[in-house]
Amino acid sequence: MRSTEGGPDRGTDEDAAGLQSFAVLLRRMNSEFNRIAHEFAHEQDLHPTDVQALIAILDADYGEPGTAMTPGRLREQLNLTSGAVTACLDRLERTGHIRRVRDGGDRRVVHLHYAAAAMAVARDFFRPLAESTQAARGQFDAAELRTVARFLEAMNDELGQIRRVRK
Repeated sequence: MRSTEGGPDRGTDEDAAGLQSFAVLLRRMNSEFNRIAHEFAHEQDLHPTDVQALIAILDADYGEPGTAMTPGRLREQLNLTSGAVTACLDRLERTGHIRRVRDGGDRRVVHLHYAAAAMAVARDFFRPLAESTQAARGQFDAAELRTVARFLEAMNDELGQIRRVRK
């Protein structure tokens, strides 16, 4: 996006919604999330990619019915090779973070689930993040939160489009 003078849109002090301001805020938030995820990975003797896999598996577990994570979906989502996904899943299963469950209707299909005991460990570790999120949410009314949620959904959709185009 360009300003009327032809330079990049940096926003102004009064314009916290300028593209540059948004970019800085999103990068800062992403950096903080990454720092926390790396701390969890280190504490659990996991690779950062393992934490990305755990997040994907957790999100699928809480997604729509019938959208359980599979090794193939995980490979696509994390943009890894089949061998890298297998190694990751072997590490996660060996350390008790996930369970592999064969589909009842098609035994060739494997569903990945976050193990309950490991989820409790993650919940304890990430509790301060959840509390901070709740504190931040408490600063906004319901209409504002719906707007924030719409923005985050739109950003995720746009980022997904970039990934699909680059394939």
